[in-house]
Amino acid sequence: MVEALLETAGLTRLFGGLAAVQDVALSVQRGEVHAIVGPNGAGKTTLINLLSGDLRPSAGSVRYRGRDITGWPAHKVAHLGIGRSYQKTNIFRDYTAFENCWLAAQARLPGALDMLRPAESRKQATERAAKALELCGLADRAGRRAAALSYGEQRQIEIAMLLAAEPELLLLDEPLAGMAPEEGAGVLALLKRLAEDHTLVMIEHDMDAVFAIARRITVMVNGRVLASGAPGEIRANAQVQEAYLGEAAP
Repeated sequence: MVEALLETAGLTRLFGGLAAVQDVALSVQRGEVHAIVGPNGAGKTTLINLLSGDLRPSAGSVRYRGRDITGWPAHKVAHLGIGRSYQKTNIFRDYTAFENCWLAAQARLPGALDMLRPAESRKQATERAAKALELCGLADRAGRRAAALSYGEQRQIEIAMLLAAEPELLLLDEPLAGMAPEEGAGVLALLKRLAEDHTLVMIEHDMDAVFAIARRITVMVNGRVLASGAPGEIRANAQVQEAYLGEAAP
């Protein structure tokens, strides 16, 4: 049996008497695109926060590459090779696209806070930043201030910042949110390219995009997993249709 890249067991997060995430078992295989979907308030972002180390679980466990990382802080999780994006664009708007990526790359290299770090470290950060921008189709935007770019390009900068840190696993929280159709199509094409060399876990409300890219879909409702399976299984699941999709199976 192939060991999962990322898996959880009994993962739970309580806020007072409210269980935002309750008893979630998740298994993400290396190289797959795994979508987390569900209505607003289903616990999707809280789940991603638990996986990324932004929140500590109240119960349960998180394992990455077979290693128990339950309760690890976000910076330690990131150094393991897990990158995470947020619902709201999280970039330095007054810096250029290249500077954003360079800073992200430098932060993940050994001795990032050492003012006397060797020149080789700076060279590595430069090479990683340039490669990330190229992968995201932003090489010709490298010298432009992030604030001057379109919303879709700013979202691509955020993804490029993740790639500059050379993660194996990307946790993406609504990467297509707020985009016009043309911009969304561009970012979806980018995600498909990234899926060739990375494992993706993504929250997304655009179900057309989810069915176009995901190999596995987990549906959450009220903090619990309602169903998890291949796209065809999820589309045909009567409980999922009633709770979330709101349509009959084709």
